[in-house]
Amino acid sequence: MTQDFLPISKADMKKRGIEQLDFVYVCGDAYVDHPSFGHAIITRLLESRGYSVGIIAQPDWKDDTSITKLGEPRLGFLVSAGNMDSMVNHYSVSKKRRTMDSFSPGGVMGKRPDYAAVVYSNLIRKSYKHTPIILGGIEASLRRLAHYDYWSNKVKRSILLDSGADIISYGMGERSILEIAEALAAGINIKDITYIAGTVFRTQNQDFLADGVALPSYQEIVADKVAYAKSFYTQYQNTDPFTAQKMYESYPNGIFVVQNPPQKPLSQMEMDDVYALPYMRTYHPIYEKDGGIPAISEVKYSLISNRGCFGGCNFCALTFHQGRIIQTRSHSSILEEAEKITKDPDFKGYIHDVGGPTANFRHPSCEKQLTKGVCKNKQCLFPEPCKNLTVDHKEYLSLLRKLRALPGVKKVFIRSGIRFDYLLADQDDTFFKELCQYHVSGQLKVAPEHISDNVLKHMGKPNVATYNRFRQRYKRINEKLGKKQYLVPYLMSSHPGSTLKDAIALAEYLRDLGYMPEQVQDFYPTPATISTCMYYTGLDPATLQPVYVAHNPHEKAMQRALIQYRNPQNYDLVYEALKKEHREDLIGFGEKCLIKPRNVAKNNKKIPKSKPRAKTKSIRNVHKKKR
Repeated sequence: MTQDFLPISKADMKKRGIEQLDFVYVCGDAYVDHPSFGHAIITRLLESRGYSVGIIAQPDWKDDTSITKLGEPRLGFLVSAGNMDSMVNHYSVSKKRRTMDSFSPGGVMGKRPDYAAVVYSNLIRKSYKHTPIILGGIEASLRRLAHYDYWSNKVKRSILLDSGADIISYGMGERSILEIAEALAAGINIKDITYIAGTVFRTQNQDFLADGVALPSYQEIVADKVAYAKSFYTQYQNTDPFTAQKMYESYPNGIFVVQNPPQKPLSQMEMDDVYALPYMRTYHPIYEKDGGIPAISEVKYSLISNRGCFGGCNFCALTFHQGRIIQTRSHSSILEEAEKITKDPDFKGYIHDVGGPTANFRHPSCEKQLTKGVCKNKQCLFPEPCKNLTVDHKEYLSLLRKLRALPGVKKVFIRSGIRFDYLLADQDDTFFKELCQYHVSGQLKVAPEHISDNVLKHMGKPNVATYNRFRQRYKRINEKLGKKQYLVPYLMSSHPGSTLKDAIALAEYLRDLGYMPEQVQDFYPTPATISTCMYYTGLDPATLQPVYVAHNPHEKAMQRALIQYRNPQNYDLVYEALKKEHREDLIGFGEKCLIKPRNVAKNNKKIPKSKPRAKTKSIRNVHKKKR
């Protein structure tokens, strides 16, 4: 069969000789047949096992017939909101509507609804009362149990209940979706598919609860934030496929939502097979007239080399979605894909990225993880690197050298992020030197996030002394290489634990560096992170100790303004913050001062009156390379 896109119309089905599809995949993103897009991987994987699959991308949720264009599937509908949670896709942290959707034709906003997975599933149910609906993707995965929803400021039920779907395939769903497909093809009723790892189902049969851990009920966590924090931390401790237990939460009318333990990590051979599927590696040609799909530009010449992350940042949802165990592709698999990239007529010789959630994680953090799982109550890198941590960049370095040697490749960049504390823990500087020599183009982006050790503790990030050691070593290596290259630190304001005092300390640190960031990310409370639990409850879920949280939009604006204190538009906010914290010593003409006195500023007419709220930039890479 000639390699082609999957069917998106009845005409496509007829061309392939298909009268009825086995599955119809409904997605909030435009159809891009590239392995960086979850819908592409799942549909191609099912196709490779002999199932026929069609795609309805971005259906018009206001039109009931938009969901029926491919007819009723024989086995079921697969539903995903897309590569991002639809609410993160739509709104900034200040809850203002974004102006661009990179996953839609021409970047046009408004092609999908809010809470897309729920809306699409309800739309399907209008026309197909009994056809199985399987939810997947990042939105369903991170909302699989009751969760705090920042945009409505409420604790929402499991998305399984609000959507009316039958089952959730959570995490990286390759294994679970194949097992679900096999069960449906064998004639098993969707309501009886209760045994598959990596799935969530609902039931009124208490026999399914016998070997499970009871979480606080939905009514309890709505009424009591301590109960919410306890429930969340129990879930957090049960994210490892080797040690996790079945969990369930109860709802009114005798309903239980049950989460099975996660699927085991893919082997390297399985990972290779996934990325060797016959992707078209671009968006469907129907979008050409609209200017294509902007998101493809970031990934078209990038290579995914790993999954999972043992970094353990509290504001990241990777623990709940991809897990902490690193899974990798082989060198031969990555090189084969790289060679395909070099043959693209638009390829200019630059591979944009070789990585994943964290680029320099290419093996499990210690030997026991692939048989016993990760530690429940310990992190691999925080507060200090574990004594059992395996630190070795040789294999990753070997891969990068092979890629650099490919004909047609001029430069190989690393954009998906380097974990600098892990890099520092490597006693061999070879990788660090070659990183600076070959894989940085003037600037290296890293993520210290803050410099207050109090804030960093609540972020699950290394202390500022570690970042300072990294800066110094980076500077020394570049000087030896004769290169003028700089660090671009990602910084976050208003994270739980951060006070105005901490924000001022960060401003002073930036002053001493002589650096003012162009962009700052306000903390964004997205589903299924420890930091979001802190934001909602005001408690550290691990200890139940109180955590300071800046909820007031004006205080959040002041914290953000302090990081960019040189910006004249931020003058009033910075002045107010300094006065409030009795730091008038930072207002004046001395070299340590952040701003000049107000009367001087006004007389010089250089400081326009700022708006009460600082404009918020879009969320940074929260859902990068996730489904």
